[in-house]
Amino acid sequence: MSYREQFFALQPPGQALPSIRALAKDLRVSVITTKRAYEELEKAGYLYTVPAKGSYVAEKNTQLVREAYLTQIEEHMTEILSLADSCGLGEEELLQMFRLLYETHA
Repeated sequence: MSYREQFFALQPPGQALPSIRALAKDLRVSVITTKRAYEELEKAGYLYTVPAKGSYVAEKNTQLVREAYLTQIEEHMTEILSLADSCGLGEEELLQMFRLLYETHA
């Protein structure tokens, strides 16, 4: 999960975000750069803007969050397969390990 996804996952919907100018000043970046970032976040569904009021955290898109987690799981599973291959661990042994971990985790 990206930093952006983690940040917005922790913010309550409707939470006011810093103004573009205030954030640009705090981060010591240009207002144009900050405005562009807010626009990209709005297009991606992370925030919404109310003219003359400000920008706010959007309702969480559960499908978007789920997709991010699935991507992360796939990346971890790919690494697991690589490690299993490196030590000669077969599919059945790997599945047994997973089942055991799953049972003890639940």
